[in-house]
Parts: sequence; C-alpha cells; structure tokens
Amino acid sequence: MKKALTSPQSPTTGLALAAMALGGLAIGTTEFASMGLLPAFAADLGATVPQAGTAISAYAIGVVVGAPILAVLGARWPRKHLLLALAGALAVANVASAFAPTFGTFVVTRFLAGLPHGAYFGTASVLAASLVPRERRPRAIATVMSGLMIANIVGVPGATWLGQAAGWPAAYLTVGVVAVVTMLAVWRLVPDVREERRGSILGELSALRRGQVWITMAVIATGFGGSFAVYSYITPVLTEVSGLAAAAVPLALAVFGLGMTLGNQVGGRLAEAAPVRTIAAGLGAATVSMALFALTASSPVFALLALFSLAFTTTATTPALATRLMDAGREGPTLGAALHHAAFNVANALGAALGGLVLAAGWGWTSPAAVATVLPLLGLVALWQAVRMERAERRAELALAA
Repeated sequence: MKKALTSPQSPTTGLALAAMALGGLAIGTTEFASMGLLPAFAADLGATVPQAGTAISAYAIGVVVGAPILAVLGARWPRKHLLLALAGALAVANVASAFAPTFGTFVVTRFLAGLPHGAYFGTASVLAASLVPRERRPRAIATVMSGLMIANIVGVPGATWLGQAAGWPAAYLTVGVVAVVTMLAVWRLVPDVREERRGSILGELSALRRGQVWITMAVIATGFGGSFAVYSYITPVLTEVSGLAAAAVPLALAVFGLGMTLGNQVGGRLAEAAPVRTIAAGLGAATVSMALFALTASSPVFALLALFSLAFTTTATTPALATRLMDAGREGPTLGAALHHAAFNVANALGAALGGLVLAAGWGWTSPAAVATVLPLLGLVALWQAVRMERAERRAELALAA
C-alpha cells in the first residue's frame, strides 16, 4: 500500500483532494437543485407543490440516518474503498431518481440518495486529513468541502437550467455521471493510505459517548439553521420583495454559492491559527448578515450583498467545526466527521420549519431572516459551553497526570 502523503504543496496531494471534492460537487448539486426542480417533478409525477416538498425532506432524513450508520458499518473498510462504495451508491440512487415512475418511488430514491451524503464527507475529511501534516488539516478539509460550495455556483444553477431545458430527469442523470467520474478519479488519484490502526465499529461508536461531539453538533444545527431559514424561502423574497425577475434567481443563488466557496477557503486558513475564534466570529457575523438582509431586502443590490455575507460568514466556520468533531470523536473520527453533515441537515430542517412557521403566521417574506437571527446566537451559547467543557476536561487530565 502507498504511504500517506505529507507535503501540503505536493501536486499529488492536491489531485487527491480535488478528486474527493468532485464527489462534493455531485452531492451539493443533487441536494440543492431539487429545490429549483420541485415544480417540474411535482407536475410530472402528479404531486402538489407542498407534497413535493416531502421529497426534499426525504433526502435530508436520508442524510441524518445514513451518516452515522454507514460511517459505523464501514469502520473496518479501508477509507479509499469506502469512499468508492459511497460514490457508487450516490450514482445509483440519482439514476434511480431520474427513472422513478411514481412520486412515491421518487421519494424513496431521494431518501436513498441522501444516505451516502454524510458518510462520504466524513470519510473524505478523515482521509484528506491523513494526507497532510496535522496543522494543515482544516485547509485540506476545506478543499474537500469546496466541491459542495462550488455546486452552488455551477452545479445547482446548471442543473436547474438543464432540468428546465431537457426535463428534470436529465439533472439527476447528470449527477449520476458526475458520481461515476468521482469514482474513477478517486480510484486513480487518491492513495491507499496505510492506517496505523484499523478502525472498528466500537471505536466509531465511542464518539457518541463524548459530550463534545453532541454539543458541537448543536453549534452546527443552530448556527447553520439561520442560514437555511433564509435560503429555503429565498426565491419568493427576491421576486416579491426585492423585485427581481424569476430568471435572475439562479444568479442570486450563484452569488450565495460564491460566498460559500470563498468563506470555506478563508475559514480553512483561519481555522489553522484560531479555530474557536473563527467559529465565534463567523456565527456573530452571520447574525448581523441576516438582520441586514431582513432590513434591506427591498433593494436588490443590498439583498445580494447581504446574501453573499451570510453565505461567507456561516460557511467560514465549516472547516473548524469539522475538525473539531473529528478530534472530539477521538476513536471514531469518521463518525465524528460524518455527524457534521447530519447536524447540517438538522439545521436545514430547523431553519425551514422556523421560517415556515413565521410565514404561516402572516409575518411577511422577510420574517424568516429576522426571526432566525436568534439561531446563530444560540450557536454561540453552545460554543461557549463546549469551550467550558473542554477546559474542564483538560484540567481533569492534568490533575490525573499529576
């Protein structure tokens, strides 16, 4: 087997990280493009728009269920082999979505498509971290995650356009093709890293016994929940409040995706020097960004600037939070990293639900952004508690050592 690559400047390492990021492009596209394709597959499969929303929920549930289960079941697999299997499952599920004959079948295929999501990123994050020196781990994880961010610039608008031009199944077929290309790229470019010790199911499950894992997940669920409260209802806000034409919405989504991509890359670098401060600053700035969006949404320019800021500040916390979960998991780093995406989809459900409640109450299109400002603040409270717990654990360890 090949030895781990340790040079952060190695072209081979860069290619390996890019190969794994390609899977993130497929995952991000299939997750978020469904929102833009919803009216099309609803009409074609005989469902109402509210009913069609269950297909998006089914994907999120698949992520939450699949992240821990697949990470644990694959604990003893070589991580490269597990990554190949997960990318293969992603390809099959998306092709199945394209050929679903009924809406019920489509919902099932969307659930199946969500299953490999979290485990893929968890496995890829741990594998990426093993290819670079310890101090470079956040940046390596940010590179792997960049595929998910770039999906919001290229993949989601592209898939939405393709679905409108050639029919919604074409978008899911394209995702399946990208997943197959990911398999080929991972097989050719990602090294077989010799692990010091083989993972185990019990080792991975031990991550669930650690309070730091759960509280960090709470930081993610609340911190990102505000962002999803805005993103879930972004189209009606931009068209009804900002006055943008429906044709301009993909451009706004691309602006949001650009903010995510840049925030992820900057956050990866900041997390190497000050991870906790990076998370705290990102959550605080996200609160301000949401408030500004609620106050300035009537202006297209200011609305887009606030969207970019929200995407940038929230996503800048991702590398630090992912690394923190891996470290908190200790004997179960793959499960810890996979739980990052489970918590991310809890944030998705939480934000969308909160936004739906205030809209149903008749508070207006900008109310989700206004009310959701409380969520990153709750994330800051959870982060403060996590730091307190961490310091207490260190004091206890020093006392035992003495």
